Amino acid sequence: MKDNFTPGPYAAELAAAGVPEEMHGWLGHYGVGALVVKMGIHFLEMSPERTVGTMPVEGNTQVAGILHGGAHVVLAETLGSFAAGMHAGPKRQALGIDVSATHHRAITAGTVTGTCTAIHLGRTLTTHEIVMTDEQGRRLSTARITNLIRDIAG
Repeated sequence: MKDNFTPGPYAAELAAAGVPEEMHGWLGHYGVGALVVKMGIHFLEMSPERTVGTMPVEGNTQVAGILHGGAHVVLAETLGSFAAGMHAGPKRQALGIDVSATHHRAITAGTVTGTCTAIHLGRTLTTHEIVMTDEQGRRLSTARITNLIRDIAG
């Protein structure tokens, strides 16, 4: 999604999260969201077809000391929603309407990488599969998100 660069109040947040500069015009007045910042999510690739990001295990664990299942879903929904938003384009928005995850393996330390791949990029719906892996490439969880694409009112 190419947009004229107009720095907004979230320019530093976008840069810290790894958002490519060509997307700052689109997100400059929105940022990446407080939860993305809090979870430590960092984008490595961003396109409607493939979006990749990382998240630290530290700070995102549950009482047993493993990565919280909800943290897996936050990473998945973040990657899938940004990919759907890029597909939606200007003056349209993506709204998550379904997200599910299956957890395969626990992790107690390190970094999780989420790879989001488009399954369907339609006019009104997108569906993405997100695979979370550990630093050795072992699958931790598999998620799927469907987003509704609609025009922005106003």
